[in-house]
Amino acid sequence: MARYTGPVCRLCRREGMKLFLKGTKCTTPKCPVEKRGFPPGQHGQARIKMSNYGLQLREKQKVKRMYGMRERQFRFFFSKAQKVKGVTGEKLLEMLERRVDNVVYRMGWATSRSEARQMVLHGWVRVNQQKVDAPAYQVRPGDTVALITSAAAAKKAKATLELTKDRTSPSWITIDAQALSGTITRLPTKTDVGMPFQESLIVELYSK
Repeated sequence: MARYTGPVCRLCRREGMKLFLKGTKCTTPKCPVEKRGFPPGQHGQARIKMSNYGLQLREKQKVKRMYGMRERQFRFFFSKAQKVKGVTGEKLLEMLERRVDNVVYRMGWATSRSEARQMVLHGWVRVNQQKVDAPAYQVRPGDTVALITSAAAAKKAKATLELTKDRTSPSWITIDAQALSGTITRLPTKTDVGMPFQESLIVELYSK
């Protein structure tokens, strides 16, 4: 599957907010959003009145880019959210949070979601003691997510935990830092995302 390989800091600047795509750099004064808080390009500082469609598109791009997804995959998750009982926008965010690569990131084992995705693809992650190498795998309450018992994985995770120790721990995951594992205690909610997304705009965009 194709993936974006360009400078990710441009994506944050384009959306006008930190999407935490660059790991620990996002929390330092070196973050480009802090230094140049306007969209990239020669017209980045121009005042442009945004249409309703533009607002909806930008909101969708924010969420899609934060979770590191392509358009086709994002639309697939949206169609799944439409089919389940509940508010579509909130169900979409719930499903995105339940991705196993996001869980690895939330637990502090990776500095970014792209790094967490690599860990999953390389077979470092186990769910209920079973190997999971699909980043989009959906965890459920009661599942236990752990790293493989190898010296390389343990060294990498513990070094990253030191870097991410100031990150807020997710309330829907019980983390055992010593065992490098965590248990999903409940389904995540919109509040657990921790970002000011207006998911209703995404629903409006795809409902046209």
